[in-house]
Amino acid sequence: MIVFELICPEHHRFEGWFASSDDFQSQKTGGLLTCPNCGNSAINKLPTAKLAKSDFTAIDAGSRRTTGSGSSAATPSAMPTAEQLHKVIDYFLANSENVGNQFADEARRIHREEVSARNIRGVATREETEELIDEGVPIMPLPVPPQGEWH
Repeated sequence: MIVFELICPEHHRFEGWFASSDDFQSQKTGGLLTCPNCGNSAINKLPTAKLAKSDFTAIDAGSRRTTGSGSSAATPSAMPTAEQLHKVIDYFLANSENVGNQFADEARRIHREEVSARNIRGVATREETEELIDEGVPIMPLPVPPQGEWH
């Protein structure tokens, strides 16, 4: 089985389990896939890392892994490099709207569909963050410093 992260035009994200990539394509082409939130059938796969079990040999649980080509790839518990982190942050900053201190209020409005769905970022207190999570608002706290403060 393959698990794909899927998305509809309304930006609802969900998982789908398929026998293969061809099975996903067949179901998509046949109109068998629909968003569980809105019922839209224009479903797309989100990009995912393609990893095969045979490509990795675990050295130990908390260390790096070695691929068949002799290069190494970080395990989920390993820290990313500064360059990798900066690329992720750059992508995030370029593809989200800064709502500043209004983050908690704007995240709630988006979650309640009072305003259009979009990627936002901003500042929230620990208490606001915990309240949003308790309310089921899909957020991810990230300690991202202003770009001028990167080292």
